[in-house]
Formats: sequence, structure tokens, C-alpha cells
Amino acid sequence: MTARVFFYVQHLLGIGHLRRAAALARAISAGGFDVLLVSGGAPVDGLALGGARFHQLPPLRAADARLKELAQLDGTPVDEAFKAKRIRQLLDLFEAEQPDILLTEQFPFGRTQLRFELMPLLDAAQDRPSAPWIVSSIRDVLRRTASPARVDEMVQTFEAFDAVLVHADPALVRMDDSFPAWPDIRDRALYTGYVADAGAELPPKTDVGKGEVIVSAGGGAVGAPLLHAAIAARPLSPLADRRWRLLVGPNMPDNDVAALHASAGETVIVEPVRSDFPSLLRNAALSISQAGYNTVVETLCHGDRAVLVPFGTARETEQADRARVLVERGMVAAVAPDALTPASLAAAIARAWAGPSIRSFPPVDASGAAATVAALKQMVSP
Repeated sequence: MTARVFFYVQHLLGIGHLRRAAALARAISAGGFDVLLVSGGAPVDGLALGGARFHQLPPLRAADARLKELAQLDGTPVDEAFKAKRIRQLLDLFEAEQPDILLTEQFPFGRTQLRFELMPLLDAAQDRPSAPWIVSSIRDVLRRTASPARVDEMVQTFEAFDAVLVHADPALVRMDDSFPAWPDIRDRALYTGYVADAGAELPPKTDVGKGEVIVSAGGGAVGAPLLHAAIAARPLSPLADRRWRLLVGPNMPDNDVAALHASAGETVIVEPVRSDFPSLLRNAALSISQAGYNTVVETLCHGDRAVLVPFGTARETEQADRARVLVERGMVAAVAPDALTPASLAAAIARAWAGPSIRSFPPVDASGAAATVAALKQMVSP
């Protein structure tokens, strides 16, 4: 009988969490599991799921870039009636699925705003006569600004879990650097390696993006300042004679997209994000991007030189910490979240251009999808 996986994911601002979860869902399904990916964020067109099934909960998002409050997609605050609807739908779905594995993306080490529905889900899993394996799936870096009380809460909640899969290469980034209670969870933790997008097969080699500067900002919800700064930094940089290609994410406001088109010159291309992004990275002279998990993994796997401009706030430290590790190793250049100007970006481009290629460093372990499948198979094997 095929083992079933119930995989919960919630993206709040960007789409990186959903993209990583979809890549894992595809791999787990291809590995012989019956997978249901349950998403609570805004719908995303063209999400590649392979053989996995998909269920959309009544969607919600972060009310703003601080990621503290929740809202419905139209900005309406999330009230108790909305929460009750989500809880009921989630629990009914879980009951109908009767999974062998419950997989939660980021929780309990993040997504604590969703405890209103995830704690009932954990209770339902534990109350079943034959309880499923309960597993957390987390990225390489956690938010350092969590209070000691919040960290204690994470550890206490993790008591209900059988394992946590850390999608990172410990030779590059270690979880104990960003999670102070690592000794309390490490006995049930497994590093899988980074999760590269298994659905993004590289096409035959072409010259697309050859010698260009590729500028990207993920889903684009908070990426406009970077793209605008890139256009202004171009004439100040050592790569001013190259063609620059700006990739606009689906969540960028229309007025920002129009402004980018208006300020782009003849040798600056402004276009929507592309499915052949890995090929662009492979051919590009240099990549400029934020420091989200998926983009950084793709850059480390395919890029030559890179500048990272992490998104960050006083509360959200993940991208800045990821960029810092790579800068300390000499693999990339970076601009701090609060220091982005055309001049600072041009200076970082100069540093990256004068520095070593990413390809001169040992390759990162990006076998996280396959290792995840192997770990889940071991859990359900007789």
C-alpha cells in the first residue's frame, strides 16, 4: 500500500516557501509516495507539482513586510470566523487523508502565527490510534530575533515531532549558528543538503543571457528598490558595457513595473521571471539578487559571480545571515539591507567582479530532495 504524506505549507510574503515545498512534493511523489500539498497562502499560477496532489486553504498573507500580523488577500484582518473556517477545513482534510506522514514546512521553528490551526492539527495527528510520523521541514537559517520564550515554545512544541529535516549543507551553514536551542533538537535532526528545484531541468546549452548581468528579486513583493537601484548603479559599475536583464516577479506592484520599463535604457531588458533562470545564471557574467533560500541555492549551483542584497528588517534576519556566511567565505559580495544605494551596489559589483568565481569553491550539497525521500522511506519501512 502506498504511503501517504500530508504536507502543510504557508507562504506569507514571497513565494519561496511554496516553491521549495512544491519541489519537495514533486520529489516525494516521484519517490513512490501519495502526496497532498496543502497550501494556505495566495494561489500561485503555474506551480509545478509533478504527481503530487494540491489543496488550497482559504488563503491568507502577511499584513505587511514586518510579517507579524495576518490578513486575507484583500487586506481584511483575519478574524475568528476565518480562523475557524481554516481549522475545520484543515482537520476534515487530514481526517479524510489518514496520512502516514505529517510534514509541516517551517513549523514549529517558524510560522508561529499559524499556531491557531497547527496545534489542533498536531493534536489530531497524535490522537489517531495509529499516529503518523510527524516531521518538520526547515530551511538552512532560522530567525535569530526570536525571544528566549519563543525559542522555549518551539522546543516544547517540537516534543510532538519525530524528526526535523534541515535542508542545508552543514559544511556551509550550520543550524546551531541561528538556533540557540540546537542541543535540544539535534538528536532528531537530519541535514539533507540544500533543496534544488528538481523540476528545473537545465535545457540544452544555449547562449541566452551570455555575458549579461541578471538582476532578480524573487516574487517581487519587496523587490522594487533593488531593481530600481540596479538601473541607477549600472553606469557606475565595471559592467556598464554589458546587457542587463531585470526579472520582475509576479507580486511586484504594477506601478513599480511601469516605472522600471520607463527608466530602462536600450541595453536593459525588463521582463517577467523566467523558467530558464538556472540557464541564465549559468551563462551570466554576474547575478544580482536578494538572498532568499531558493535564489541562493540556484546561484551557488549555477552562477559565476554574485552580489546579494538581502531583504531584512529588525525582526527578519534570515536573508542577511545567509548572505553574511557567503561573504565571510569569499564566495559573493553583498550590500546590507539598510545600505542599498546605486553607489553601494556598484561598489559591491566591483568587489564581486574582482573576486573569485563561485565555481572555484567546492560545490554545495544540493541533494536535499533525494535525501528527504530516503529519510521518509526509512520512516515508513516495515
